[in-house]
Amino acid sequence: MNLHNAGKTKKLALSILFDALGYVSFVFPLFDILWAPASAYLMTRLYKGNTGKIAGVIVFIEEALPMLDVVPTFSLMWLFTYVFKTDKKDTVIEVKQAE
Repeated sequence: MNLHNAGKTKKLALSILFDALGYVSFVFPLFDILWAPASAYLMTRLYKGNTGKIAGVIVFIEEALPMLDVVPTFSLMWLFTYVFKTDKKDTVIEVKQAE
């Protein structure tokens, strides 16, 4: 499953859906046993690089521990990626000598 190339809107919709799935454990507590590793895998598929891996670990811990399911981790990661994070791009300036 390759979700790295999905657009911002699609990632936001998937994030809201995955956060909603995390709330299922309030009704069926054993759902966390399946959802914690699945959510970690999905997080690493949605967001590439080290940030996706770190977020995968965080979402695994958050889903595995009881009573932390209220945190919308996928949506917070979307906000971090597309609202708060600034890309640092290198600027190359070419200087030509006058002849």
